[in-house]
Amino acid sequence: MNSDVQIAGDPLALPHLLPPVPAHPATVAGFAGLARSIAADRASWAPLVRYDTTTRWYHRLRSVGQEPAGYEVWLLSWVPGQGSGRHDHGASSGVLTVLEGELTEHTATGPRTLAAGAQRVFAPGYVHEVVNDALTPAVSLHIYFPGLTDMPMHPSQATVSGGAAAPSEVPAP
Repeated sequence: MNSDVQIAGDPLALPHLLPPVPAHPATVAGFAGLARSIAADRASWAPLVRYDTTTRWYHRLRSVGQEPAGYEVWLLSWVPGQGSGRHDHGASSGVLTVLEGELTEHTATGPRTLAAGAQRVFAPGYVHEVVNDALTPAVSLHIYFPGLTDMPMHPSQATVSGGAAAPSEVPAP
């Protein structure tokens, strides 16, 4: 068959029949894929990273759309010993991706080590604490859908046994 001949009725020749490209991912797998594609584009995020020994450094990479359909992408750095405090993400779901280094996620089921490339997906109300227990800095990427508007703090596990409680609010995602 001649390759210059177009077959009448060929659905591939009718771009108006294809569904529109979504404004942003619509599934958990789509958001996880978005995180992986941003992680793979090191040149877009690595020059932005800063390390701060007194506060957790963070930078909003993207804010797409508005509530309730929008999402946000945050870049965070972690020096050794820094942690998030025990918290949830309000009404937002999320994807956490470790870009460099290693982080430890503490949940009710125990600690989990997250090496570079690891991803964690969570639903609204998921309570965890993320800490850099390693001796080297780490960088992570966080996507929140809808965008993060609330990050309630929870008493640390130590509070139950008499330790100090976590602060009621934190300024970083």
